[in-house]
Amino acid sequence: MLQINILYVGNIKDKFYAEAVQEYEKRLSAFCKVKNIELKEEKPPENPSDAEIALVIRKEGDRLLEAIPKKGYKIALCVEGTQISSEELAKKMASVTVSGDSEITFIIGGAFGMDERVKKAANYRLSISKMTFTHRMMRVILAEQIYRALNILSGGNYHK
Repeated sequence: MLQINILYVGNIKDKFYAEAVQEYEKRLSAFCKVKNIELKEEKPPENPSDAEIALVIRKEGDRLLEAIPKKGYKIALCVEGTQISSEELAKKMASVTVSGDSEITFIIGGAFGMDERVKKAANYRLSISKMTFTHRMMRVILAEQIYRALNILSGGNYHK
């Protein structure tokens, strides 16, 4: 069975986001196993300088690099990544599994972004939108899009 890992920095503080993620993970259980890997968010000082922000990104990057599973296909969510449709995400996930990987890890950085080293460690860079979302909201959007993609691949009617 396909293993989906969602590796992310920071927890979900808002109950409504947590409930939405739980709902999509429940739906995903029909298609795959889902493992959430939550990493500590670095707390910057009040009104951080560019250097302090860079340090936060680097520290979070260290944690991400340590936590990225060694095997499987890795997808970094970042604004400069490739924007694709839901159907294209489904095809991407299918091609990954056909090529022999039964594990896909999606990586979400912290509030200030993702360390370039983490992006380089990924097999693919994905942009959900040109718009900016909170990393907490991105967990909900990503869970929904993974569910949509797997539903498309199974011939379901969710994507209509």
